[in-house]
Amino acid sequence: VQLQASGGGLVQAGGSLRLSCAASGRTFTNWAMGWFRQTPGKEREFVAAVTWNLGTTYYADSVKGRFTISRDTTNKMVYLQMENLEPADTAVYYCTASRTVTIAHNSPNFWGQGTQVTVSS
Repeated sequence: VQLQASGGGLVQAGGSLRLSCAASGRTFTNWAMGWFRQTPGKEREFVAAVTWNLGTTYYADSVKGRFTISRDTTNKMVYLQMENLEPADTAVYYCTASRTVTIAHNSPNFWGQGTQVTVSS
C-alpha cells in the first residue's frame, strides 16, 4: 500500500486548506482511510476516518464541525477539507489506511508521508 499526501501549507487562522491523499497498491474494499496529525514532542493523534464502502465518517472532537473527510473510490483518493483553521491545528498530517475502522482510530496499518500544515495567528 502506498499513500501519497499533498496539500499542506501556511494559512492564517480562520482560513481553509484541503489535503489530498492518493492511495494505491491494492483494492480498499472494506477498509477505512483516515488522517492523523502530530506536533513536535507529542504523539500522533487521530483526526478523522472514512469507511471505503459506505463513506461513514468519524472525527476527533477537536475538529468536528470544522473538518470534513471524504473519499473518491473511483480514483482512490481521500480528502480532508479543513475550515476555520486554528493555530492549534498546526501539525504534520498523515494519511492512513486500515483494515478496519477500529484500527483506523488507533493503530493504522499503513501510513503515508506527512504534509505540514501551519496556521498562523
